[in-house]
Amino acid sequence: QVRHATFIPRPRRPYQFTQLVQLSDGSTYTCRTTMPTALYKSNKDSRNHILWQPTDKTLKNVEVDEAGKLAAFRDRFGRGWDVEGDAPADSEVAAKDARKERGDKKVEAAAAAAAAEAPAVEEDPFSSLTDLISQYVDKDEH
Repeated sequence: QVRHATFIPRPRRPYQFTQLVQLSDGSTYTCRTTMPTALYKSNKDSRNHILWQPTDKTLKNVEVDEAGKLAAFRDRFGRGWDVEGDAPADSEVAAKDARKERGDKKVEAAAAAAAAEAPAVEEDPFSSLTDLISQYVDKDEH
């Protein structure tokens, strides 16, 4: 005689918990979900996302550094990895910091004179990439 395992029918749908969802602006709503946490706090939602709120000026900033990782990267490696056209150079950032700390007119005048002396050179944003790629091109000597 052989006795096989007894079939225990499982529920076809998983249990659903009642969850309170808190949006970034503080508003809340309840929903039924399979996630067992009672409260879910949303960091990014329809209230603070550029695709949902295209006219909001505060969401237009491309460099949102919520976790501080971008600032930590810049502290460690500098601003050399920034896109040339978008971010100011290190000297400009240092001059702004010096103006904030001292607040005297001499620093502002020196910064304005340095900006006037510097020639406005428009560089191709892909020039460094082109130079890098051109190093690996096979040169035919026919």
